[in-house]
Amino acid sequence: MRWLRLLVILLLFIPASHAVAVQPDEILADPAKEARARELSKQLRCMVCQNQSIDDSDAPLARDLRILVRERLQAGDSNSQVLDFLVQRYGEFVLLRPRLHWRTALLWLAPPVLLIGGGLVLFLLARRRGRSGAIDTTTPQGGALTADEERRLAGLMKPDDR
Repeated sequence: MRWLRLLVILLLFIPASHAVAVQPDEILADPAKEARARELSKQLRCMVCQNQSIDDSDAPLARDLRILVRERLQAGDSNSQVLDFLVQRYGEFVLLRPRLHWRTALLWLAPPVLLIGGGLVLFLLARRRGRSGAIDTTTPQGGALTADEERRLAGLMKPDDR
């Protein structure tokens, strides 16, 4: 049992390796520009994989986008100019975190509005239940049983004499 604890402790100290799809021939010679390229690549969506950044994707289109980002940086573009160029070319969907403006307002505002609306509905339901009090289970909803209902109920509750 002691060796199991030791193994778990050792596994906790092993750094998680992050799979990166950047090929050696893509890497820029200037470390500062390469760092900018990597930062930008983490913000851009792979149009094939859609749930990965182009930094993590092995898709050929992701490779093309990584090369395009590096070419734009080599040409002297700023980070925002590179992102603007790619958004203009591929649309807002290329960004993993779309920018907030009127076209994406619903995307950004819907979750908090739904959360607040759901909380309000739950509050109103709890408040209504609190006003009506506990449900009285001793008498049916309509009040006491009529004589006819009591006779039918007694007939239903009789054991069968078969």
